[in-house]
Amino acid sequence: MKAVFEGVVIAEADAGDTILIEGNHYFPATALRRGELVESPTPYTCPWKGACQYYSLVLDGTTHTDLVWAYPKPYATAIEKVGRDFSGYLAFEPSVQVGP
Repeated sequence: MKAVFEGVVIAEADAGDTILIEGNHYFPATALRRGELVESPTPYTCPWKGACQYYSLVLDGTTHTDLVWAYPKPYATAIEKVGRDFSGYLAFEPSVQVGP
Protein backbone atom coordinates (compact mmCIF):
# COMPACT_ATOMS: atom_id res chain seq x y z
CA MET A 1 0.00 0.00 0.00
CA LYS A 2 1.15 3.51 -0.79
CA ALA A 3 0.03 6.92 0.37
CA VAL A 4 0.72 9.46 -2.38
CA PHE A 5 0.42 13.22 -1.93
CA GLU A 6 0.91 15.57 -4.87
CA GLY A 7 2.74 12.82 -6.76
CA VAL A 8 5.11 11.98 -3.88
CA VAL A 9 4.99 8.66 -2.01
CA ILE A 10 4.84 9.74 1.62
CA ALA A 11 4.13 6.33 3.18
CA GLU A 12 4.50 2.74 2.02
CA ALA A 13 3.78 -0.58 3.72
CA ASP A 14 2.74 -4.11 2.87
CA ALA A 15 -1.06 -4.36 2.69
CA GLY A 16 -1.01 -6.78 5.62
CA ASP A 17 0.71 -4.17 7.76
CA THR A 18 -2.03 -1.57 7.28
CA ILE A 19 -5.33 -1.61 9.15
CA LEU A 20 -8.59 -0.68 7.41
CA ILE A 21 -10.90 1.30 9.71
CA GLU A 22 -14.02 3.02 8.41
CA GLY A 23 -12.63 3.12 4.88
CA ASN A 24 -9.25 4.56 5.89
CA HIS A 25 -6.01 2.63 5.67
CA TYR A 26 -3.94 3.17 8.80
CA PHE A 27 -0.20 2.75 8.24
CA PRO A 28 2.37 1.91 10.92
CA ALA A 29 4.36 5.04 11.82
CA THR A 30 7.50 3.38 10.44
CA ALA A 31 5.86 3.44 6.97
CA LEU A 32 6.39 7.20 6.60
CA ARG A 33 8.87 7.67 3.73
CA ARG A 34 8.91 11.41 3.02
CA GLY A 35 8.20 14.49 5.05
CA GLU A 36 8.19 15.33 8.71
CA LEU A 37 5.21 15.14 11.02
CA VAL A 38 4.53 18.09 13.31
CA GLU A 39 1.88 17.79 16.02
CA SER A 40 -1.16 19.95 15.36
CA PRO A 41 -3.26 21.61 18.07
CA THR A 42 -6.48 20.59 16.25
CA PRO A 43 -8.64 18.74 18.79
CA TYR A 44 -10.85 15.78 17.99
CA THR A 45 -12.18 12.86 19.98
CA CYS A 46 -13.90 10.00 18.20
CA PRO A 47 -16.78 8.58 20.26
CA TRP A 48 -15.59 5.02 19.80
CA LYS A 49 -11.83 5.29 19.04
CA GLY A 50 -10.80 7.96 21.54
CA ALA A 51 -8.61 11.08 21.42
CA CYS A 52 -7.13 11.77 18.01
CA GLN A 53 -3.81 13.49 17.34
CA TYR A 54 -3.62 15.45 14.10
CA TYR A 55 -0.30 16.14 12.39
CA SER A 56 0.79 18.58 9.75
CA LEU A 57 3.12 17.15 7.13
CA VAL A 58 6.14 19.25 6.21
CA LEU A 59 7.18 18.22 2.72
CA ASP A 60 9.92 20.00 0.80
CA GLY A 61 9.60 23.05 3.05
CA THR A 62 5.82 23.36 2.74
CA THR A 63 3.50 22.65 5.68
CA HIS A 64 0.28 20.78 4.87
CA THR A 65 -1.93 21.31 7.91
CA ASP A 66 -3.79 18.37 9.48
CA LEU A 67 -3.02 16.02 6.59
CA VAL A 68 -2.35 13.08 8.91
CA TRP A 69 -3.97 11.73 12.06
CA ALA A 70 -3.45 8.96 14.57
CA TYR A 71 -4.90 7.59 17.78
CA PRO A 72 -1.95 7.37 20.19
CA LYS A 73 -4.01 5.64 22.89
CA PRO A 74 -7.25 4.30 21.42
CA TYR A 75 -9.91 2.97 23.73
CA ALA A 76 -9.46 -0.72 24.60
CA THR A 77 -12.95 -1.33 23.21
CA ALA A 78 -11.85 0.19 19.87
CA ILE A 79 -8.87 -2.15 19.66
CA GLU A 80 -11.20 -5.03 20.44
CA LYS A 81 -13.68 -3.89 17.77
CA VAL A 82 -10.95 -3.48 15.11
CA GLY A 83 -9.24 -6.72 16.11
CA ARG A 84 -5.75 -5.21 16.12
CA ASP A 85 -3.94 -2.57 18.12
CA PHE A 86 -3.78 0.55 15.94
CA SER A 87 -2.08 2.77 18.53
CA GLY A 88 -0.03 5.40 16.70
CA TYR A 89 -0.90 4.15 13.22
CA LEU A 90 -1.20 6.97 10.66
CA ALA A 91 -4.18 7.75 8.44
CA PHE A 92 -4.41 10.43 5.78
CA GLU A 93 -6.89 13.05 4.61
CA PRO A 94 -8.75 12.34 1.33
CA SER A 95 -6.34 14.54 -0.67
CA VAL A 96 -3.80 11.72 -0.17
CA GLN A 97 -4.33 8.85 -2.60
CA VAL A 98 -4.04 5.49 -0.84
CA GLY A 99 -3.87 2.25 -2.77
CA PRO A 100 -1.75 -0.62 -4.00
